[in-house]
Amino acid sequence: MFDWMAWTLPVAVFFICIVLMLVGMTVWEIKSPTVIRKGFLPLETTRGDRLFIGLLSAAYVNLIFVGISGKLAQWFSLDADPSIWISFVLSMAVLALVMRKG
Repeated sequence: MFDWMAWTLPVAVFFICIVLMLVGMTVWEIKSPTVIRKGFLPLETTRGDRLFIGLLSAAYVNLIFVGISGKLAQWFSLDADPSIWISFVLSMAVLALVMRKG
């Protein structure tokens, strides 16, 4: 069923983190209803809005990294492509920034 996707440890960790965030956000919303606020994003958002925007941003960071990893290996004379864990850490940092300050 899932043969079309390259299931590696970083991919699995990424999706597990998404599921855990969704469960955590659901519990948080039940315990403390969200308040609309304005951060650096150009619109007023709720926690759920910021999570959605942050997850999209995290996905794009990962896709961009995968797309340029070959070039990064050439530019920095690396023997192999850089680790995908780098993009995982970067994408989680972007998500945390959007959730906190967005």
